[in-house]
Amino acid sequence: MSSDFNSDQKRYLEGFVSGMQAIRGGRTTPAPQAAPVPMGPDAAHFSAQDATTAAGRKLIDQEKWKRAEHPFDAWPRLKAQAREGAFPKPEDNFRWRYFGLFYVAPAQSSYMVRLRIPNGILNHWQFAGMADVAARLGGGYAHVTTRANLQIREVQPENAPAVVEAIQELGLCSRGSGADNIRNVTGSATAGIDPQEIADTRPLAREWHYHILNDRSLYGLPRKFNVAFDGGGRIATLEETNDIGFQAVRVAGETWYRLILGGITGHRDLARPTGVFCRPDECCAVADAIVRVFIDKGDRTNRAKARMKYVLDAIGFDAYLAAVEDKLGRELTRLPEESVDPRAPFDRSAHVGVHPQRQDGLNWIGVTLPVGRMDCVQMRGLAAIARDMGDGDIRLTVWQNLLISGVPDGRIDAAKAAIEALGLDWKATSLRAGLVACTGATGCKFAASHTKEHALEIAEHVDARLTLDVPVNVHLTGCHHSCAQHYIGDIGLIGAKVALGEDGDQAEGYTIVVGGGFGDQARIGRELWCDVIAEDCRGKVEGLLRSYLTHRSGPEESFQAFTSRHEPEDLRTLAEKMELVSA
Repeated sequence: MSSDFNSDQKRYLEGFVSGMQAIRGGRTTPAPQAAPVPMGPDAAHFSAQDATTAAGRKLIDQEKWKRAEHPFDAWPRLKAQAREGAFPKPEDNFRWRYFGLFYVAPAQSSYMVRLRIPNGILNHWQFAGMADVAARLGGGYAHVTTRANLQIREVQPENAPAVVEAIQELGLCSRGSGADNIRNVTGSATAGIDPQEIADTRPLAREWHYHILNDRSLYGLPRKFNVAFDGGGRIATLEETNDIGFQAVRVAGETWYRLILGGITGHRDLARPTGVFCRPDECCAVADAIVRVFIDKGDRTNRAKARMKYVLDAIGFDAYLAAVEDKLGRELTRLPEESVDPRAPFDRSAHVGVHPQRQDGLNWIGVTLPVGRMDCVQMRGLAAIARDMGDGDIRLTVWQNLLISGVPDGRIDAAKAAIEALGLDWKATSLRAGLVACTGATGCKFAASHTKEHALEIAEHVDARLTLDVPVNVHLTGCHHSCAQHYIGDIGLIGAKVALGEDGDQAEGYTIVVGGGFGDQARIGRELWCDVIAEDCRGKVEGLLRSYLTHRSGPEESFQAFTSRHEPEDLRTLAEKMELVSA
């Protein structure tokens, strides 16, 4: 540069020339930026999805739908669809389940709505209010489910938002009761009133219920998730069928909860003890940490393998619990099983009939419902009985029936008469007391058979021909989802389409299993017959029961024990002989 410029002018011109050269040569490409780190309540889910795709694996559609639009952000679109009277496409059918709405076509061209009722307990005015909701916005009836819950069917698309809001106006909710979320929180049906219970599960069920409701990060799991609390009372809670089960126990005079993990009976697995025990005030935090490990490690590429059981199978219980401890920031408490006091046995008849409570002079009455179904008139009548003759509570059970609690000794006869006047009953045969059936093909597109109808046909057939002197549970489920938990029934039936000849015709039918159990007799049933036409199932069940009554070692031998000491071929032979005798 010319010596006529001073030093400041030279530096300015050098910078100007350098800038012009950069412009002529084209701008340099900016350095690549790192992908933004997921933020907010959905961050853990997005991170798990990102890790999946980074490993070269493909997300399933449901995972893509969650990321494209979180269901809780889509409420305005649900309302817009309702105004048009439109039903959802598959991705929105999945999303609306976050609000408890299930589009169940082609079985029914309508929605089913399922609630959240912690510990299965609601008061009389809520129960009567649900009858009004079912009458005004649904099909005029309700079902009690195997998670001590209520569902209403035949909700038309224009009524979908209204039914969700009507439920909320009753102080109840349906939020997160479907899709990849934590389902209704179950607890002991007789919590707080049971003479033999170790702990009242209502506070824990309530705490966990509201913990879920108020934390969006606990929605959108790799798959659905079940949690149950059992207080050691007379009615089984079936906590061993849940992903997480907490069992109240006594250790050196203190109340603890034993932690069991990995139940999913449709996949032939029951929850197993972990050696971990929690104090009551620790259960919610431990459950939270278990769920968050599942969020991180659950399979987001295969719906059939996306439950927590498969994480436990892949990495083992010890590794899973170590990850839970990392989430908690402390070690879990482990106690030797020999230090735990034995728990009192459950009573397989305690959910039906009149039973004294721990409160002097008060009783609960178990009302039988035909495989969980009741109409709105019956619901209002039951609510009035609870209000006028009980303590005002309606207690739903996992056995698809309900209890009216707090009935004084002097009002028992009046309450029984009022129940009977509704066309319901407070007693049942040994078979009907343990008869469980999912919705079936009447209202579910997955079901291969009409389970509720067939269950009642089996009960009518058997009760007319023999008398059982011990409880026997018969569970009918329509598909592999196992909503009626057929594998834990004394006799379990899972729906199947049965081929008729070579012309392609099919009939409704079942595969039949025997020897399942729950509680201290928990066991997965063994397959006995495949492809039995539905109308032939009643004979098979009768034959099994006649074989038991004829060949058992004595009245003290349970049906489960009887079937366990016989090989399947021997059971088939015995039952088929009894079928011929009966015919």
